[in-house]
Amino acid sequence: MKITFLGAADTVTGSKHLVDAGGARVLLDCGLFQGFKLLRERNWAAPAVLPGSIDAVVLSHAHLDHSGWLPALVKHGFKGPVYASAATRDLAEVLLLDSAHLQEEDARRANRGGWSRHKPALPLYDVSEAKSAIAKMIAVPAGRSVRIGDASIGFTPVGHLLGANALRLGAGGRTLVFSGDLGRADDLLMPAPRRITHADLLLIESTYGNRLHPIEDVQARLGAIVRTTTHRGGSVLLPSFAVGRAQALLLVLQRLKAAGEIPTEVRIFLDSPMATAATALYQRYHKLLRITAREAAALTEGVSLVATPEESQRLTRLRWPKVVISAAGMATGGRVLYHLKAMAPNPRNAIVFPGFQVGGTRGANLIAGAKEVKIHGEFIAVKAEVSHLEGFSGHADANELMDWLRAIDAPPEKTFVVHGEPAAADALRLRIKSELGWPVAVPEHGSSVEV
Repeated sequence: MKITFLGAADTVTGSKHLVDAGGARVLLDCGLFQGFKLLRERNWAAPAVLPGSIDAVVLSHAHLDHSGWLPALVKHGFKGPVYASAATRDLAEVLLLDSAHLQEEDARRANRGGWSRHKPALPLYDVSEAKSAIAKMIAVPAGRSVRIGDASIGFTPVGHLLGANALRLGAGGRTLVFSGDLGRADDLLMPAPRRITHADLLLIESTYGNRLHPIEDVQARLGAIVRTTTHRGGSVLLPSFAVGRAQALLLVLQRLKAAGEIPTEVRIFLDSPMATAATALYQRYHKLLRITAREAAALTEGVSLVATPEESQRLTRLRWPKVVISAAGMATGGRVLYHLKAMAPNPRNAIVFPGFQVGGTRGANLIAGAKEVKIHGEFIAVKAEVSHLEGFSGHADANELMDWLRAIDAPPEKTFVVHGEPAAADALRLRIKSELGWPVAVPEHGSSVEV
C-alpha cells in the first residue's frame, strides 16, 4: 500500500490523500487550499499525479477544503466516479456551484476594478466545470461500502457536518482509516463521532491538535453580544460557513428568541443563498441530526432569507439594529464582504466570528486585532467590536481527538497526522507518541510512503 500526501499535510486545508492499494488508485478527498497566498497558489499548480490515472475519488464530507478542487481535477482529465454519502453528495453540489459562481464573480470584479495582476483574471473553474464534477458523484447508501478494484471503502459517521464520515479502505487484508474531520461530543447539531476500533494504518486530522475548546456557553455569550449591540443601536454581523455553522447559528438564535433572551423585534437575516439551500438539506436529513424534527423545521421561522444580490445590497444600507448571517465564514469572499465594508467602520456594530479561522484569512486577521482590512482593493477601517466564539467550532479538540484514538484496539503500524497547521499537527503527534506509544509522523506535502 502506498500513500501520497497531496494536500493537508503541512496545512489545515487542501485535503487530498492518494492511496494505491488492491490494484486501484483512490484519492481520499479532493479539497481546495485556503488561507495564505502561498497555499492558495497550489490550487493553480499542475496536478502532482496524472488525474486520468486515478480510478476514483472518495469524499469524507462536503466542506470545500475537502471537496472544492473536484472541478479542477475533472478539468485536468479525471474520468472516474466520486463516491460520498447521500448528504455529502447533496451538500457538495450546493457548495461547488456556489464556489464556481463566486470565482466567476471575483474574476469579473477584478477585471472591472483592475486590481488583479493577471490580464485577464480567470476563475479556477467555472459553473459548467463544477456541474461536470457533480455529475460524477455517486451517493453511497448508509451502511453500504463500495469496491474499487480489489479495495473496499467503508463509511463511519463522525459528526462534524451533515453526511461527514471517516473512510475505511481495506485491501490485501489490511485496513487504512482516514478520520476525515471529527466532530464534537456535544455538538449543537450533529451526534458524537462513532468510534473505530481497528486500523492497520491511520490518517488522523489535527485541526485542533494543540488546542482545547473554551468552556463557554456559546448561546449565553451570543445572546449577550446581541443584546448589548442592539441596545446601543448597532447591528451584529456573523460571518459564517454556509454549511453547518449557519444552521448552528440559526438554532441558537431561535432558542434565544424563544427564551426571551434577545429582543423579539430584532430581525434576523440569512444573506446566503447557499446557506438557505443547505438549511433545506439539514431539514430534509433531520434524522441525521441530534435535534428534534420540530427544531429542524423551525430553523428559518421568522428569518428573512436574502435571495438576490440587489436584496443583499439594500440590506447593507439598513441602519436599524439587526443580526446578519452571511458567508463566507472566514471573510475570504462572498456577500459578507459588503456587510464588512458597511459595518466595520461603525463602533456601535459587532462582528462575531463563530469558529476556527485559518491563518492568512481576513477572519484570522480581524480576530488578531487588525485595525483595517483590505476589501475589493481598498482598505476599510475596523472600529466595530470584533469577537471570536470558538465554542461554535464543529471540530473535535485535542482531548476529543485523543479520546477517539483510544478506542482503537491495538496500535496501528503507522499513524500519520494530517489536516492541521504545523504547530497543531506536531502537538498531536507528540501526544500520540507519549500517551499512546504509537509509531507516528507528520508527513510532508507531496511526500509518499510505502507501508
